[in-house]
Amino acid sequence: MAGGITDTGELYSPYVGLVYMFNLIVGTGALTMPKAFATAGWLVSLILVMFLGFMSYMTTTFVMEAMAAANAQLRWKRMEKHKEGDDDDSSSGVSDSDVLLPDNYERSETRPILSIQRRGTPNVFEITERIEMGQMASMFFNKAFTLLLGPFTFFNVQKTKYLQIMTSLMRWIAFIIMIILALLRIAKGQGEGHPPLAQLSGIRNLFGVCVYSFMCQHSLPSLITPISKKKHVNKLVLLDYILILGFYSLLSFTAIYSFRNETLMDMYTLNFTNCDIVNIAIIRYFLGLFPVFTISTNFPIIAVTLRNNWKTLFHREGGTYPWVVDRIFFPVITLIPPIIVAFCTHDLESLVGITGAYAGNGIQYIIPAFLAYCSRKDTQLVFGSGTLNKHLSPFRHTFWIWFVLLWGMFCFLFVTANIILTETKQ
Repeated sequence: MAGGITDTGELYSPYVGLVYMFNLIVGTGALTMPKAFATAGWLVSLILVMFLGFMSYMTTTFVMEAMAAANAQLRWKRMEKHKEGDDDDSSSGVSDSDVLLPDNYERSETRPILSIQRRGTPNVFEITERIEMGQMASMFFNKAFTLLLGPFTFFNVQKTKYLQIMTSLMRWIAFIIMIILALLRIAKGQGEGHPPLAQLSGIRNLFGVCVYSFMCQHSLPSLITPISKKKHVNKLVLLDYILILGFYSLLSFTAIYSFRNETLMDMYTLNFTNCDIVNIAIIRYFLGLFPVFTISTNFPIIAVTLRNNWKTLFHREGGTYPWVVDRIFFPVITLIPPIIVAFCTHDLESLVGITGAYAGNGIQYIIPAFLAYCSRKDTQLVFGSGTLNKHLSPFRHTFWIWFVLLWGMFCFLFVTANIILTETKQ
């Protein structure tokens, strides 16, 4: 549907949702983490990845809170239309399945609904409709602001069930094989890695890689909405982040102690193509081609989703696009940027680092913080200050929102200054 609202689809249990989130976050970005760990030093890398994991979890709860607020506002608007129709027909009122309002409620955007939950009505903050970040931005942000940050909300991957199962299995098999092979190499005394404790020059790429490797906020609406029971969803998401943090640490530490810093490849799987510990050809080929398999399945879906979001951004109510614009222009503007990047650079570590540091900074920190702040203001305005959002973030104090925004600003300035200094030295 236009505007970012789609049907929920088939529901799944909270634990299936936990697995899906794990698979969404732990992608090909993790393959660039070992090199970044070795460059920045194991201690500073461990501290930074733990801190960024915490920050990512915080902003994830911000997005879920905004999703609940958006669902509540949509229910309120539907109820308003329903009640207006009943008034016109001299009807007695809304049905029991709708959200009820007090009898003396006056319809006004500045007059709050009076304690709707104390009347025993259904919880309007239940997340039952998938509202993408672009739609939430249009609901809670000013239109100039939406156009400024809107492009960051395009990258939403909606996978089919079987495609996700296939890529997930391949991902798990590949990562487990790499961890086992690295451990075997260390156990046999062939470990060559002697990573430094800390090396500040490598922090820029490490930061970008870590931000990129924890990024899931753009796909939370598609991921969280189909979960059947959301009572403990915050705890399950926290558990997911703890598991992912352990997984990243295990993958990176086995890599930096198994291979020398100079021999670690930007794409970690390439270290096993000529590794003496691997004597089975099929394993070498599988690990070598693993990034190709994953990107080949993800890229078409991302491209189609981006193309559709371009159409939504420029869509005018009641208008249609000419054939050339619809079938030629939008696909071309979708494909040109990745093609240019592919031809211009082969430095994968720097590419992921810069992408994560800038685009990831907006997706993972800036947008969720503003969504939380604006949705809270709108919720208080519409529903009243005493109304409780059941999916309110554990980091509910305004301090955390400003902390995330300041951190995002610091990250932007730090990465920019580091790039300028690097270019100056060269």
